[in-house]
Amino acid sequence: MKKGLLNQVVVLALAALAPAFSDAGALACTRTVCFGKDDIVVTARSLDWMEDMHSNLWAFPRGMKRNGAAGKNSLTWVSKYGSIVTSGYDAGTADGLNEKGLAANVLYLVESDYGKGDGGKPAISIGAWAQYVLDNFATTKEVVAALSKEPFRVIAPTLPNGVPANLHLAVSDQSGDSAIFEYIGGTLKIHHDKSYQVMTNSPDFDQQLALNSYWQKLSGQTFLPGTHRAADRFARASFYINSIKESKDEDEAVAQSFSVIRSVSVPLGIATSGQPNISSTIWRVVADHKRLVYFFDSAMSPNVFWVKMANLDLKEGAPVKKLTLTEGKTYSGNAAGFFQKSKPFEFLPADQ
Repeated sequence: MKKGLLNQVVVLALAALAPAFSDAGALACTRTVCFGKDDIVVTARSLDWMEDMHSNLWAFPRGMKRNGAAGKNSLTWVSKYGSIVTSGYDAGTADGLNEKGLAANVLYLVESDYGKGDGGKPAISIGAWAQYVLDNFATTKEVVAALSKEPFRVIAPTLPNGVPANLHLAVSDQSGDSAIFEYIGGTLKIHHDKSYQVMTNSPDFDQQLALNSYWQKLSGQTFLPGTHRAADRFARASFYINSIKESKDEDEAVAQSFSVIRSVSVPLGIATSGQPNISSTIWRVVADHKRLVYFFDSAMSPNVFWVKMANLDLKEGAPVKKLTLTEGKTYSGNAAGFFQKSKPFEFLPADQ
């Protein structure tokens, strides 16, 4: 069989298996990176979950002493950069943007297997994984260079709702450079390229790329896949993000990113018969890397609000501040002035 034909058969086989992979995945999220003109870069993500994660926004200053919450041999560090983040259960950083314009997003990946690793290496709870990146690095290249050396072990304890904390990580920076970090079969796999503008959930990123290659050949000729499954959302988001024009206007680029991420969101309260692992989108975040503005859109609120990092005090010694989103709190416009002093949340503890 000729190589080209063999590759086509493999891709078609993967496409046929997409529903099986996606149904195995626990919960759904989508992440996209939109490019504009004049160095405009905007990262958007949706958070799809089966329940309220009691998320809040946090402003973390530089110079914070950190502990990876992984017991006696836990990784420790001091934050080099301030950041604004969205928490999950106030036990981990689910999403964030630091003052150098680096964004970090964690999404669910049921295939994640962090292995036992080198017992001599320090360990970090998966709840602190994204925060470690935001605290320490300014660019995607820096993250890749550091994490490729595997300086720590990732420990993934069970989430507060009893679901395994199987997550993968995406980072993007002011240049639009992207990297995806996944632990598959106990081995860290890194995908690093500016073209990796989309990430969803199952299957792993290698297979997502293969499945998307199949749909790219059909786009515009037939149709795009329309279900809420991860592989279908990956294909649709990839098509949309590469079809929209590059805007010269930052506000328009943000609006474009919102329109794409909303187009692949899952309606609130949806009941999908026979597929309990497809969950509703409960919030969306859009990060403007150039202007350092962080937008938040709750499915339970009529308003999109934003936080300008320039209006936050992130210098060393400044207090940690929290913007409460629970208990029906709603905001509009620039909400930087509504943050209140607070003790930082504790990362989900990991038993070794």
